[in-house]
Amino acid sequence: MNISEPPTQAVATDPLGSMPMASVPYASHSRLATTFDRFAAMVTRWGGSPFAFCLALGTVLVWAASGPVFDYSENWQLIINTGTTVMIFLMVFLIQQSQNKDSEAIHLKLNELLAANCHASNRMIGIEQLDEQDLREVATFYTRLAERSEAAGPNKEAHSIDEEGMPAQAPSANPPQG
Repeated sequence: MNISEPPTQAVATDPLGSMPMASVPYASHSRLATTFDRFAAMVTRWGGSPFAFCLALGTVLVWAASGPVFDYSENWQLIINTGTTVMIFLMVFLIQQSQNKDSEAIHLKLNELLAANCHASNRMIGIEQLDEQDLREVATFYTRLAERSEAAGPNKEAHSIDEEGMPAQAPSANPPQG
């Protein structure tokens, strides 16, 4: 499928329009969401820089050094508490947006690798949509596979989740059209 082609099935997006709810390409771009995404990426890159760390450290050192001047008063403590709380509160949302985007990109890349590998099970595409119990069942399969591999020693064998099957709630590689 060409990236510029519209998807053939309905695309589920979250109500806020910031990220798709599944690893499905989405065609509509909100100007607000795009602007927020760029802003979040810029701020999180800057926030993780050595300069930002040094600025925050310097702020804390200046605040701490000013303690004796303000007799370590409640207002003196309130300044740093309020400032850091507001910054953390805002950064949480910006970092989460960047993590959502990065996570989506990683899922799409892994889906491409799975789809391109003839020995891999396409049923693993979209596995991030499984609930926690179903993911545990898939993890149990791979634990058994690791034990089988260890027991086989130097003999190499290819195995797939298709041998034993996915949990009952797993998304199928070809969802029903409807």
